[in-house]
Amino acid sequence: MAVRWVLVTLDKALAPAALHTRRYTGSMKSVAMLQGVTFQRDHGFSMHIDSLSIEPGSMTLLLGASGSGKSTLLWLIAGLLRSTSGSIEIAGERLDTLHEAGRDRLRARRMGLVFQTHHLLADFTAEENVSLALMAAGESERTHHARSLELLASLGIDRPTAKASQLSVGQQQRVAVARAIACRPVLVLADEPTASLDAANRDIAMDVLQQACRTTGAALVCASHDPSLASRFQRTLDVNAFVSQKVVA
Repeated sequence: MAVRWVLVTLDKALAPAALHTRRYTGSMKSVAMLQGVTFQRDHGFSMHIDSLSIEPGSMTLLLGASGSGKSTLLWLIAGLLRSTSGSIEIAGERLDTLHEAGRDRLRARRMGLVFQTHHLLADFTAEENVSLALMAAGESERTHHARSLELLASLGIDRPTAKASQLSVGQQQRVAVARAIACRPVLVLADEPTASLDAANRDIAMDVLQQACRTTGAALVCASHDPSLASRFQRTLDVNAFVSQKVVA
């Protein structure tokens, strides 16, 4: 799913039609609303969400063991997976009423995604990785360079022209956060962003991610297996409450 998101982002960035998209400026009671959502796979995995609302600017931890279905729920919200039934609404738009290209455009403009392994384009510079998200969302090309440099500097990246492959793991994560918030999304989805980090670097990484969301006003939904993160969030949801049969690894 993460690879598909990167490829779709690149494709949208290079498409002329992407330059005509607009960012959402309305007011919302919820940036994401799930109602009667079910999702099933052939091997017996089943997920059901009666009702779940993500409020603007809120911070929610989705807690569960590896393979419990956390990523599945994130990808349903992101529109990378389609629910079997029910409705998922993001920034006032229902995912089930959109075709694939429409979901891609909505994701580019309204959402930011942060992955455990970052999924930066290795041969692109830090600035180019962030500019790519701006291009995909249809932001004016004149603003790409300045906006990217501003974000990277605010997150402590002083080598914006370095290729992603030349950056440390910590620096790569900061670039990934900059990419996620570049278009001022209403919702940031983070999938195990601290799973590969020790305790000290975990805290630094979460500080960076949460402060970035606070600064932009984005709601954050973070999936993690680490219960020690719960104190950082306004709400903690146990993914097991939504799953009737866990994924078999």
